[in-house]
Amino acid sequence: MTDYAQSERAGLSDTFLQVGPDAPTLSGDWTTRDLAAHLVVRESRPDAAAGMFLPPLRGHLESVQSKIAALPWEQLVEKVRSGPPRLSVFGLPRVDELANLGEFFVHHEDVLRAGDRGAARRELPEGEQAALWGVLPRLGRLTLRDARVGVVAESPGLGRRSLRPPRDDHGNVVLSGAPAEILLHIYGRQAVADVQLDGADRDVASFRDATLGF
Repeated sequence: MTDYAQSERAGLSDTFLQVGPDAPTLSGDWTTRDLAAHLVVRESRPDAAAGMFLPPLRGHLESVQSKIAALPWEQLVEKVRSGPPRLSVFGLPRVDELANLGEFFVHHEDVLRAGDRGAARRELPEGEQAALWGVLPRLGRLTLRDARVGVVAESPGLGRRSLRPPRDDHGNVVLSGAPAEILLHIYGRQAVADVQLDGADRDVASFRDATLGF
C-alpha cells in the first residue's frame, strides 16, 4: 500500500528547499523555518510538544522550538525529511499514516498556496484523495469542535460522510469538494480551499463564524 504520509513528507521537504527558510506560510505568521521547526518538535520532542495543548508548558515549547529553528536550513529540512527518532511513536508505520498524512498534507499546502503561490493546485493521485477521505472523520472531531452545526462531507465518487453531529437546534451544513479541499477547509484554511457550502442560511452563517482547526 502506498505510504502517502511519507510521500507528503518528502514533497514538503523538497518544497522547503525550493522556497527557502523565510517564505510565508498559511500557518499564522510562521515562516517556512518556523513551520519546519514545529514539525521536528512535534515528532521528536514530546516534552516540548505537550505545550501545544498545555498552556503551562508553552514557554518550554517556545524555547525548544526556537533552538531547533536556529539550525542551518539544510540541516533543519533534513530533520523533517528523515522523520522521527527510532523510538518515537510517530515512527510506527500505522501511526505515521494515521497521525501524519493530514498534518503533512495540510502543511505542504500551507507552503504551496501561501503568498503569490496561492493559485497553485496539485493533481493528487486518486489513492491519496481516498486516503484523505478516510482520515476526515477522525480529524473532524478535533478541527470542528467549535462548530454548533452538523457537518457532512460530500465528494464526487466517494459519497457522503458525517464529520460531526449538530448541537442544540442546528441542522447540517454540507461541504462539497475533493477530500483534500475539505480537509484544508476544516483545518482552518477556508480562504484557499475549493469547497462549496450548502445548508440553511442560519446554519451556514453559524458555521462560517466557528473557529476551525487546531
